[in-house]
Amino acid sequence: MNVKTVSTEPFDDQKPGTSGLRKQVPTFQKPNYLENFVQSIFDSLEGYQGETFVLGGDGRYYNRPAIQTILKMAAANGVGKMLVGRGGILSTPAASCVIRKNQAFGGIILSASHNPGGPEGDFGIKYNVTNGGPAPEKVTEAIFARTKAIDTYKILEADDIDLDQLGSQQLGAMKVEVIDSVADYAELMESLFDFDRIKELLTSGNFRMCMDSLHAVTGPYAKEIFENRLGAPAGTVQNGTPLEDFGGGHPDPNLVYAHDLVEVMYGDDAPDFGAASDGDGDRNMILGRQFFVTPSDSLAVLAANAKLVPGYSKGLAGVARSMPTSAAADRVAAKLGIDCYETPTGWKFFGNLLDAGKATLCGEESFGTGSDHVREKDGLWAVFFWLNILAVRQQSVEDIVAEHWQTYGRNYYSRHDYEGVDSNNANTLMEKLRSALPEMKGKKYGSYEVEYADDFSYTDPIDGSVSKKQGVRIGFTDGSRIVFRLSGTGTQGATLRVYLESYEADSSKHGLDPQDALSELINLADEIAQIRNYTGMEKPTVIT
Repeated sequence: MNVKTVSTEPFDDQKPGTSGLRKQVPTFQKPNYLENFVQSIFDSLEGYQGETFVLGGDGRYYNRPAIQTILKMAAANGVGKMLVGRGGILSTPAASCVIRKNQAFGGIILSASHNPGGPEGDFGIKYNVTNGGPAPEKVTEAIFARTKAIDTYKILEADDIDLDQLGSQQLGAMKVEVIDSVADYAELMESLFDFDRIKELLTSGNFRMCMDSLHAVTGPYAKEIFENRLGAPAGTVQNGTPLEDFGGGHPDPNLVYAHDLVEVMYGDDAPDFGAASDGDGDRNMILGRQFFVTPSDSLAVLAANAKLVPGYSKGLAGVARSMPTSAAADRVAAKLGIDCYETPTGWKFFGNLLDAGKATLCGEESFGTGSDHVREKDGLWAVFFWLNILAVRQQSVEDIVAEHWQTYGRNYYSRHDYEGVDSNNANTLMEKLRSALPEMKGKKYGSYEVEYADDFSYTDPIDGSVSKKQGVRIGFTDGSRIVFRLSGTGTQGATLRVYLESYEADSSKHGLDPQDALSELINLADEIAQIRNYTGMEKPTVIT
C-alpha cells in the first residue's frame, strides 16, 4: 500500500455553509472535487495524527464511494483509527453521540440533510469537532481558505473496505472499525427516557403511533428502538428502508413533503401520535390526531414538561432558540426562572452554550430540537421526549398543547418558504430591506406600528465572537414581528424564508388557523419586501 500525492487545482465554490459544503452530486463527482475539500479539512487541523475520527452519512447517493475515498485519504494523512457506521450509515445525532462517547478528535458527516437525493440530487460533507458539534466558524473559515490554495492531496492506494462487516480492518497503518450504527445511540436514549413507561404506552392497545422515516437514515434506528426494543407493532415505522434517492421523495419532515404521514394522521381512524424525521435524522415533525405541532411550540412544550422525563428531572439550566423561532420558549423560561438565549440560525451557535452549561434544551423553527445529550439537533430524541410526556400525562397531543396555550398564551407562527428564487433577485430584495431599516422605526402599516427594525447581530456570550447579517427583523409595538432570511441549506438558486409571529393571550382566540390569524402580517410582509415582485411567485413553495 503506497501513499500517493496527487497534484490538483483549487475550485472556487467550496465555501462551507451553516451545515458544511452542499452541492449537487455531479459537482462532487468532478475529478478531485471531494478530495480537495477532504484534504483541506486535514490541512486545517493540528495534532490529529494517530487520533480517532468518526465517519458516516445518511445513505444518500454517493455516500458509499465518498466514504471509501475519505478512508483512504485519512489513512494517507496519518489518522490512527476511523469508526465507521455499518453500511456507511450514521445519523447526524448518532455521529455526534459516537464522537462524544469515544472522545474522538472529530468526525466527518456526509449529508445534505433534508435536501433531495439521487444521481442528480444533492450531497454534502461537514466536519464536526471534538464536542460532537459542527465546526465553529473559525474552523470552517480555515478549511475554506485552504480550498483556495490547495495544490496536492494525499491518498492511499488500497482496496475498498467492507463496510457491511462489523469489526476491525486495516487500511495501511490506520485501523478501520465498522460499528453498529444504532447501538450507542439507543443506549444513550435509554439513559435519558423512561423506556419502561414508553413501552407500556406503546403496548397498551389503547395508543397507536406512526413514525415516518421518509426512506432516510432513521429507518434502522426507529425500527430497532420502537418496534424491537419498545414493542410497538410491526409497521409502526413506515418508509423505514433508507434509499439512495429517498424513494424519489423530499426527506424534509413538514406538512408538504411528509405527505404519507399527513394522510395517515389527518385520515379516518388516525393514530394518536405521528412523527417524521429528515434525511440525516436531525429534524422532526410532531403530529397529534389531525393536529400539527409547530416546532416553536414543540420546544416550549418540552421545556415546560421537562421534569416529567428522567434525564431532565432535575430541571433545565436554560433554553436557547434561533432568532427566527417564536418566543413561545421565552415565556416558559421566564416562568421557570431560567435564561433564554436567542442565537442565529445554525446548530453550531448552540454548542458554546451547551458546553458552558448555560442551556439544556435548544430549538430551531426549522423542525430541529435537541439538548445537551449531543451537540446536534436530534429528530428521534424529540419523538422519545414527546412519548415520555404522553406516557406520564395520559392526554392527547392536542390537549397538552391547548393546556400549554391556556397557561402561556399562543404565539401564532408560520414560515413561508420561496424556493428556487433567482439568487440576484433574492439578494436585491434583502439589500433593499436592509437599506430601508433606518427609516422604519415609528412607521405605521395599517394597524401596526414599527417598534424596531434591524439586521440581527449576535455576540456569543461565551467566546465573544460576533456574527452579523443573520436576518432582517421588523418588530411591532403589539409584539408581532416579521423576519426575512435567505437560507444557507439549498444548492440551487436561493430560498427566501419569511417568518411571521403574533402573540395572543386570550384563550378564546386560540382556535384560529395560523394563516388566518396572521393574514394581515402576511400581506404586510409582501408590501414591505415586494416578495411577489422579486421572486416572481404568487404564493410560497412551502408553508409551515
